[in-house]
Amino acid sequence: MQTLRTTSLEVRNNQLWILDQQALPQQKNWQPAHSVAQLVDHIHALRVRGAPLIGLSASLLLALLAEQGATRPELAEALNVLRAARPTAVNLMNNLDRMKTALAEHDYDAALSAEALRLVAEDKQLCDNIACAGSTLVKPDSQLLTHCNTGGLATAGVGTALGVIAYAHQQGLVKNVWVDETRPLLQGGRLTAWELGELNIPYQLITDSMAASLMARGVVDAIWVGADRIAANGDVANKIGTYSLAVLAQYHGIPFYVAAPHTTLDRLCPNGGAIPIEQRAASEVTGVAGSFGSVQWAPANAAVYNPAFDVTPAALISGWVLDTGVVTPAQVQEGIFQP
Repeated sequence: MQTLRTTSLEVRNNQLWILDQQALPQQKNWQPAHSVAQLVDHIHALRVRGAPLIGLSASLLLALLAEQGATRPELAEALNVLRAARPTAVNLMNNLDRMKTALAEHDYDAALSAEALRLVAEDKQLCDNIACAGSTLVKPDSQLLTHCNTGGLATAGVGTALGVIAYAHQQGLVKNVWVDETRPLLQGGRLTAWELGELNIPYQLITDSMAASLMARGVVDAIWVGADRIAANGDVANKIGTYSLAVLAQYHGIPFYVAAPHTTLDRLCPNGGAIPIEQRAASEVTGVAGSFGSVQWAPANAAVYNPAFDVTPAALISGWVLDTGVVTPAQVQEGIFQP
């Protein structure tokens, strides 16, 4: 396969490498993802994260394994293992469905390689389209609030919600970005703050519980988030803490936008209640770990509830910004996301 590099993925010498997002921003470490076991471990540990990026990394690995001589049955098994690595993020399933079709081709190694590269190129274009469509909703001198990380670290391109913000900033529309820390894993504090700094976009980092006070003060003009899955009725699964922002936004009369590619849409999922929500390790809540080491602040035997995602009902969403354009609440009610 040709040499390829995005913000977080690299293919060189027919091997896949990933930028360890758990080590950022203190360290930029490229880790090998040469096997299914390695990539699944990276996904579980969130060294690879972001719904689009997870799907792309799995697709690229399958293609590389095929080029290295893996048989059709071996690749089919690898595909199934990768598919189960992140149950909430539907991009993984959508991408692997296309790779499964390529695997059925007579010359499957070439077909898998072509399809994986096509998915990467498409994701870059999807991000550009989302950024362009979403920026039309950003008003001059805006103060925007975002949650989790939705930039180039999570995609092959400029990102989804953060791509919108970056494009709007280039047009001189963004005054400031409020960045939720995004607990318990701090993707906002570690990753979004780093990306905004790299892009020279003015931002201020806040803890998640500070968002309400900012809205009450009138210094939040709109909220922009990404999505891990959009159900057919418009409900959205995203990083835990998104739902509370949507409730607060409605109370304060603030637009709440979801930016995502069409690969995040699951037309066969009727509503948010049908979206599987991943439960993660208690250690993520009882303490913190990173490139700096680890510390525990809760009692060792503390009982923990730690869902990685929550579901925001469609009724709380002002608009869904896809690569195909802006979808309104009226269009969702009319069934635009239905199969």
